[in-house]
Amino acid sequence: MSQDNPTSQIIDGSGLHIAIVAARFNQSLVDALLQRALAAIESAGTPAPQIERVPGSNELPGAVALLAQSGRFDAIIALGVVVAGATNHHNVIADSCAYALHQVSTQNRIPVINGIIVANNREEAEERTRGAIDRGHEFAIAALEMAQFKKQWTTNP
Repeated sequence: MSQDNPTSQIIDGSGLHIAIVAARFNQSLVDALLQRALAAIESAGTPAPQIERVPGSNELPGAVALLAQSGRFDAIIALGVVVAGATNHHNVIADSCAYALHQVSTQNRIPVINGIIVANNREEAEERTRGAIDRGHEFAIAALEMAQFKKQWTTNP
């Protein structure tokens, strides 16, 4: 995972409706992502997002699909943390979830931000969730930017 940061944009989030689905597995790490995402959303003037919790990262795509089908949101953020263990299971979860989240996004024509951190160890996960690499903020800003993009290209003048 890159340690690069995207260039910051000033985003007026007023009027945008955002949903966040967050896993409970590795909850303290996911909660850190969630808090940083919420701070970014609030600072953009966006109304409080709809927050839903699911057992783990593997359940994120199904929950995101249900929210996307509701038509109530301009963007959805999926938050999870998958840390490598003794088996290849983390790669299976990461790959399948990434694919499924892309499918939900394109099939429902809604921005879906894949906010699943996949780390080789707990230290890497900590750095990206509550350390110097603020992925929660980045995920929120990406959602807001893409929600505006969606509105620009789907609203009739």
